[in-house]
Amino acid sequence: MVSSPEHGVAAYLDRPVEMRDGTELATDIYRPIDEDSGEPITDPVPALLVRTPYDKRSRDRVENRGRWFAQRGYVVAIQDVRGRYASDGEFYLLKNEARDGADTVEWLSEQPYCDGQVGTMGTSYMAWVQTALATQNPDGLAAMFVNQGAADAWESSLRHNGAFELRWLTWTLTLGAEGAKRCLDDPNLQRLLATVDTREYLGDDPLLPGQSPLRTLPNYETYLFDYLTRDGDDEHWEDPSLNFSAYYDEMADVPTVYAGAWYDSYAKATVDNFKALADSKDSEHFLIMGPWTHGGQNTWTRTYSGEIDFGESAAVDHLETQLRFFDHYLQDDDTWSDHPRVQYFRMGTRDGVTTADGRLAHGGEWAAADEWPLPETMSETYFIHEDGTLSTDRPSVRNSSTSYDFDPRDPVPTIGGNCSSYYTFEPRDESIDELTLADRPKLSITGRGGYDQRTRPDTFGAEPPYGPLERRSDIVTYRTPPLSEPVEIAGPLRVRVFASTDAPDTDFTAKLIDEYPPSEDVPHGFGLNIADSICRARYRGYRREPDFVTPGEIYEFYMEPYPTANTFKAGHRIRLDISSSNYPRYDVNHNTGGPLYGDRAYRTATNTVYHEADHSTHIELPVVERNG
Repeated sequence: MVSSPEHGVAAYLDRPVEMRDGTELATDIYRPIDEDSGEPITDPVPALLVRTPYDKRSRDRVENRGRWFAQRGYVVAIQDVRGRYASDGEFYLLKNEARDGADTVEWLSEQPYCDGQVGTMGTSYMAWVQTALATQNPDGLAAMFVNQGAADAWESSLRHNGAFELRWLTWTLTLGAEGAKRCLDDPNLQRLLATVDTREYLGDDPLLPGQSPLRTLPNYETYLFDYLTRDGDDEHWEDPSLNFSAYYDEMADVPTVYAGAWYDSYAKATVDNFKALADSKDSEHFLIMGPWTHGGQNTWTRTYSGEIDFGESAAVDHLETQLRFFDHYLQDDDTWSDHPRVQYFRMGTRDGVTTADGRLAHGGEWAAADEWPLPETMSETYFIHEDGTLSTDRPSVRNSSTSYDFDPRDPVPTIGGNCSSYYTFEPRDESIDELTLADRPKLSITGRGGYDQRTRPDTFGAEPPYGPLERRSDIVTYRTPPLSEPVEIAGPLRVRVFASTDAPDTDFTAKLIDEYPPSEDVPHGFGLNIADSICRARYRGYRREPDFVTPGEIYEFYMEPYPTANTFKAGHRIRLDISSSNYPRYDVNHNTGGPLYGDRAYRTATNTVYHEADHSTHIELPVVERNG
């Protein structure tokens, strides 16, 4: 059922909302009006809040948030977060959002046009700020639709098992800088940023303070290097705006949707939040996981992700889904009453032919469940073996290992996956007066979603001859024989790499791949990335305090590639690639044991992966057992 607009809309722009420290945040209010009289509806109605670091006046936020929901009977408040666009104060990525968000909810709930109920919505940063404010349990908060947000910034999303997600560097130089108040007021700074190619700052030695245009935006440079250099045991990472998992007990108990996507940069965090809160809170919680990449309405309605296509059934209307949820919990409508507690997209049901637009038809279908992980799954362990096979048989040999040299000056290139803001500005001839900074197209450096794992001329960091990543000498690859019957997985993934190194610190990576056999449509086969992860040795076991390894000693390096749902069809192979870098998805370990970021020394590490009886490297897959 598709909704229809029922009201006109009146907009009240840049209304100041005062925070507890006196800072005023600019907030646009959209109210439904009676189209006959042209006057705002007098009866109070529920309010929906969007807090954003992006331009609250962008067409998407005005048309698809403010006006769209106001036409359907809601007051909508869209607010520039602290220090962005029209709001006062100084921007520090994520840091102030818990308290500012809570203050805004309470202010909004007390306005005469609001009936006291405030729902929150938004994607990415706009999802992050929702869970942040929920840690404060503000009066008036009544429902949340959290699309693709974080749970613990250290564990995943900002850092990842100790490594840094370099999207935050590229975000700061592009999307972050374009909304800085100083940049908005300074055409010369806009011209400087318009020519930024973030690949230059990724490709050279680690960026140091003062070496980029961020020197003109000192508060942006400060927060970036705080995140780059602070160890996990720094109290910085326990702030309620950054680490929601530490505040689950205090979290507001309101109906919530945690929505995400298998190829989203917040896939793990989305599921982690649902798992932690769905059974511990009295209010109803829901999980929606699609096959998409990072984004809201524009990605939910796509039928593809990277180089793979899922079919028309993959498309879902994000706006209508949110409306049904809010109508149910804020307006006593029953349109959501039959929505499953868990709704997820099971990838991999098609035949792998090439579609008209050149993508691989991987296919899939929606499924429903009452809980996550699915009760009908069984963890099945696949072990690596010295002959390159991956099987459910545990190795029996006593001394067996494979070594490779990891040179941090030649890292393994990222090809798609759970990537979001790895951007650079597209080079353009137009002046900043002809094409504003906010309107300049951006190019993805990594790609996002499912890709054949082979380099090509546009792969960042790759050099000819181009071809399958597995040909690199610093990747060790293990695969099953061709499957005699399908293997369906749905749920969390776990990898335990037993390894040693001759360095005081290094990284290990793991990547799960659905390997298509050669066919007429894909004559060289297709190595489809499903999920990946990384572990920095000094932070192994999700520790926050660094603990460097002893060269030559064997350790367990535990990783959790992001959760997924995929069917490996008969004839395919399940493949596990192990290496020590995935760049620029993660920053590269220099293997020296030097500072967390900024080390200008490099050393090549000899890393050894074990596949023997006492040290059996493996991946644990959540295999779905279906009756009949």
